[in-house]
Amino acid sequence: MSSIMPEKIKKEDEVLDSALRPTSWHEYVGQDKIKENIRIIITAAKQRSQSPDHLLFYGNPGLGKTTLAYIVANEMGKTLKSTSGPALERAGDLAAILTNLSEGDVLFIDEIHRINKTIEEYIYPAMEDYKINLVLGKGPMARTMELKLPKFTLIGATTKPGMLSSPLRNRFGATFQLNFYNKEDIKKIIERSSNLLKIKIEPEAVEIIATRSRFTPRVANRLLKRVRDFAQVKGLNTITKEISEHALNSLEVDMLGLEPSDRSILRALIEKFNGGPVGLQSLSAAAMEEEDTILDIYEPYLMQCGLIERTPKGRVATSLAYEHMDLKHLKKQSNLL
Repeated sequence: MSSIMPEKIKKEDEVLDSALRPTSWHEYVGQDKIKENIRIIITAAKQRSQSPDHLLFYGNPGLGKTTLAYIVANEMGKTLKSTSGPALERAGDLAAILTNLSEGDVLFIDEIHRINKTIEEYIYPAMEDYKINLVLGKGPMARTMELKLPKFTLIGATTKPGMLSSPLRNRFGATFQLNFYNKEDIKKIIERSSNLLKIKIEPEAVEIIATRSRFTPRVANRLLKRVRDFAQVKGLNTITKEISEHALNSLEVDMLGLEPSDRSILRALIEKFNGGPVGLQSLSAAAMEEEDTILDIYEPYLMQCGLIERTPKGRVATSLAYEHMDLKHLKKQSNLL
């Protein structure tokens, strides 16, 4: 039973995430400067009857990179074909996707920094000249076959732009960094999502969920869905302030939106390393989290909240971290060392 339920919940969340995803600029809240620049690129391309330049989106998970790709395709009136870097293992995988595109289609590659370097060599001519050269056979009998492709727009998404090779990164016509949202935009997203989920929500409840959402739309929607579950089980048809606080406290999401894993990292930094400085590898071992997970998932938000700082010598817990974790007495001890 326990092994089945998480999979069911995951599938339900995937369906709901798709249902909650904005499909037009009007529905997409936040990232106003990026939206305006992309709209100009699309409008200019339409006026020239061309496909827009290839686009690269980067930023933390859950900030709307995939949603932007879908909106670009919708605004162009074209189809979006989606894949991911790890899924492209062989040249044939890429060729199969590219040759099935129609004129003007959008190809979205998530986690593009994880593309095999061999595959990159095939992407370059596809992006520049809309063709792909496949090598057939081996040895003296090998020959090259050139396949012409329809003009398309490649949209890449990554959480690690630094891991993209320069030749690949330079082939994108525009690069955009998505940042954390402000609370007012998150509140608008929660209100829109609650309407789509067909459940009423009190303004105080919106405020509570937005405050603990890590300034990230995906997290806000996830928390909203979980709070809705608590309200449903309690027989409520409205998400109230009380049920929101009860649900989020039960889920161990604190006032800053920190979850048990975040607090585990802070506790390890403070209790085991006297607040730092400490290297990523040591912190990873102490907190029992993968280095990449700390770097990509937890650290950006902890830094955004002012709970940790990165120094040349390593990670350091701030005074705010001691206060939030109720470990101020350890701060005095570390000052004496």
